[in-house]
Amino acid sequence: MRISRGFASDNNASVHPEIMNAIANCNVGHTVGYGDDPYTEKAIERIKEEFGSETECYFMLTGTGANVVGLKSVTQTYNSIICAETAHIEEDECGAPELFTGCKLIPIEQTNGKITVESIKPHLKGFDFEHHSQPKVVSITQATELGAVYHPNEVREIADFVHSYGLILHMDGARIANAAASLNMSFKEITKDCGVDVLSFGGTKNGAMYGEAVLFFTPGLTDAFKYYRKQSMQLASKMRFISVQFEALLTNELWKRNAIHANAMAKLLSEKVKNLPNVKLLGEVESNGVFACIPKEIIEPLQEAYFFYVWDEMKSEVRWMTSWDTTEEDVNGFVETLSRLLRL
Repeated sequence: MRISRGFASDNNASVHPEIMNAIANCNVGHTVGYGDDPYTEKAIERIKEEFGSETECYFMLTGTGANVVGLKSVTQTYNSIICAETAHIEEDECGAPELFTGCKLIPIEQTNGKITVESIKPHLKGFDFEHHSQPKVVSITQATELGAVYHPNEVREIADFVHSYGLILHMDGARIANAAASLNMSFKEITKDCGVDVLSFGGTKNGAMYGEAVLFFTPGLTDAFKYYRKQSMQLASKMRFISVQFEALLTNELWKRNAIHANAMAKLLSEKVKNLPNVKLLGEVESNGVFACIPKEIIEPLQEAYFFYVWDEMKSEVRWMTSWDTTEEDVNGFVETLSRLLRL
């Protein structure tokens, strides 16, 4: 079997050894299932240390599950959820948010995946009008699906505006570690302290095997969550194997080490390709994603050597993602292959 590392997704990366060891170390004896175990209790304690003592935490199986159940718990079927047109909940979750919440998703204008108060304003309408879905949630992604990072003041501005209308701010934090590392700030500083109400806290893209968490920072939002989690088939029986991964990520700043490295590899890749002929970088690299336009005819042969995804086929736009386990040798080999194909 060929062992290789491509640039398709941080989902494709291997599991960090420290996390694998944590899973192995908890793989002894019997514990009570469904989260009533000491490993999960300890992981929740670590999350509260990181985000604040009033944080409520629920572990989930998947990122889509975290987004969907988090949104379901704070909405009714007559509500609407406002998000960027590039948002994962809009583009990559097969309609699950709409199916399971019953809400209408309203995708709006964005720049590099980021939305603003000005882009939200036109969609806050029809309140108390029975013929119109009622706006309830604004969802942002940190880092965005296009690799951009919201600065704390940008999140706070959105949060204050959203809250002034009685709405809830949800954050899809599948790559929250990359954003925090890019900003050199703590998780709390870019979430709870900025007014985020609900966070999908990602682990899979940051070196974990699988598993995410939904965190609530605003009291009174979780009354029905545990029931929706069960109904949505997201309640893991052997939960210790999910929760222990988050304890490992939050111990000795493993999350930060992983994210800093992934971000650095993306920056290195962008620096090495930016002056190559017929390669056009699209935007500044702020996290662990590089977006570029390259000649259409070299995409397939380049994918055969280092797999990655075409982001926009019409524009010949591609996405190159780096991970905690991406090496400089991987980057150099990729750039050498790209350079050779460009000369053909």
